[in-house]
Amino acid sequence: MIAHSVRDNLAAIEQGLDLLTDISPAHYVQRAPLCFNSTAGGHLRHVIEHYLSFLQGLQTGEVDYEARSRDPLIESDPDYAAGQLEIIKRRLAAFAEANADRPLRVRVETAPSGAVAPWSASTALRELEFLLSHTVHHYALVAVVCRLAGQAVPPDFGMAPSTLRYLKTQTAACAR
Repeated sequence: MIAHSVRDNLAAIEQGLDLLTDISPAHYVQRAPLCFNSTAGGHLRHVIEHYLSFLQGLQTGEVDYEARSRDPLIESDPDYAAGQLEIIKRRLAAFAEANADRPLRVRVETAPSGAVAPWSASTALRELEFLLSHTVHHYALVAVVCRLAGQAVPPDFGMAPSTLRYLKTQTAACAR
């Protein structure tokens, strides 16, 4: 099971890397007023920092998604962001099956303003599943931001791997 989750997360990381080779630096930082005034770079930074939090948490046993660095360089420099995704890709590719059921304590962004979020029990596999869903969600927003700015993105960017597999089977079935 963990191999499938790692594979799908790696596929999502590859989608991000592909986008970063195609997007212009100007489009990467361009704000989209119709989409919460966000930028493609802001969404990618958010995704990257969640992966980095997870990978750090594998070492400590505690994943704190609230304690992200919010590195402005990831948000403003597509080449730097691509380098961070390459690091994540290498570390995820080395993820071992034995880590799947590893217990983790996780802190997420659920606390009311001014309060400290509680820790929850999780596993490495569950967090990989969360990261994939989270990444796909933000990639869909990146696609909207890019399209609003006139930047072309692949039609499958921001689609879940399970949806892409389903569409592929439907295409194959129609071809028969």
